[in-house]
Amino acid sequence: MKIVALTGILGYGYSEEALNIAFSEKVDYIGVDAGSTDPGPYYLGSGKSFTNRDAVKRDLALAIPKALEHKAPFIIGSAGGAGSKEHVNWLKEIILEIAKEQGLNFKLGIVYTDVSKEYVLEKYNNGKVINMSSEMPLCEETVKNSSRIVSQIGASPILELLDKKVDVILCGRTCDTAIYASPCIHEGYNMGLAFHMAKIMECGAMCSEPVSAADVMQGYMYDDYFELRPANPIRKCRVDRVAAHTLYEQTNPYLIFEPDGICDLTNSKFVQVDDRTVRVSGSVFKEAEKKTLKLEGVKLSGYRTISPATIYDTTTIENIDNIIKIVTDFVKENTKNTLSPDSYKIDFKMSGSKESSLGIIINVIGDTQEIADTVCALVRSRMLHCDYEGRKCSAGNLAFPFSPSDIHAGEVYEFSVFHLVEVDSLVETAKISVEEV
Repeated sequence: MKIVALTGILGYGYSEEALNIAFSEKVDYIGVDAGSTDPGPYYLGSGKSFTNRDAVKRDLALAIPKALEHKAPFIIGSAGGAGSKEHVNWLKEIILEIAKEQGLNFKLGIVYTDVSKEYVLEKYNNGKVINMSSEMPLCEETVKNSSRIVSQIGASPILELLDKKVDVILCGRTCDTAIYASPCIHEGYNMGLAFHMAKIMECGAMCSEPVSAADVMQGYMYDDYFELRPANPIRKCRVDRVAAHTLYEQTNPYLIFEPDGICDLTNSKFVQVDDRTVRVSGSVFKEAEKKTLKLEGVKLSGYRTISPATIYDTTTIENIDNIIKIVTDFVKENTKNTLSPDSYKIDFKMSGSKESSLGIIINVIGDTQEIADTVCALVRSRMLHCDYEGRKCSAGNLAFPFSPSDIHAGEVYEFSVFHLVEVDSLVETAKISVEEV
């Protein structure tokens, strides 16, 4: 069986030549991951995609017709980046637009993975929540303050839609591996090999050299092994690169943890078949004794204004800690009658060296955008002209690359829910539907 990974993230792009090469032979399934928590909590909170609409449409407009032509179900996971209902609907709109423009007809399966606050609180009150970090315990207040919560589904909801013989599957927040493991499981292949191949394929051509998250990867599943080969002829799969991506984002080099169970790689073998192809065998699946799903939720924590600048004077750089104290004390004194100290936070993000130049970003988060704007303006102006012992010049301390110097970044979100929950069924958070397009 042949599976194609379109690209590392939907909207990252890929070589059209590579896509044509991949489909020059029979393709059974095609998949693409469309999201991640890597860009942080903002996109889940705002309901916006971190990938560009035009770029996403380009990637799909080329691939969907080929998938339909080959009768290869097309599986899309973590729609719109964060996988909430808003993100799924955003991506659905693009798919319908492409279908209308190209005159396409197909069966569309949709999986919404949002969960309610009531669902999370019920799990919490029944002792079914597992903290992933001691630094982030869950409490009722945190759940109630969350603006949006999604569950990260595994393969089970996708398997239900494959049983319904849909042509395109659009999922909310999804484990990357589920996109590529579910077709193998559906066809009765070894689950250990299925999850292992899925783990390596999920970032597109990242397991090849030259490395790229923006290109097409081909996976070939057999009874006792699988093989990986990039579609683009400029790339090669090598044993070390494929093995390295097995370790990608894993805390244990031998175990891959999934909602469905554990993929044990203790006896896995990697073999170079030819110049561009690697064969993997020996991976074993062990069903989970306790079935869990990961929940991701966010809450609004304020509004951001930033002001980027550079310091070139070495004496100023050497005195930066003292300058920051002078500036923050000044702001506190000047706002004591108008702003609560708890209504804003000031942070300085710095990069560079004391020998040449220091990049600095004044980062202010306020309870309102107006507060953030006010405090950032005070910090920026005071830092610009701040005096210190040994200062020889009365000109500005900062060089600003932009005008205006202050940038309003808008809402700031933080993760409020980042926990596992014990579930009775791996589809209990999935809302599955099918429609004709």
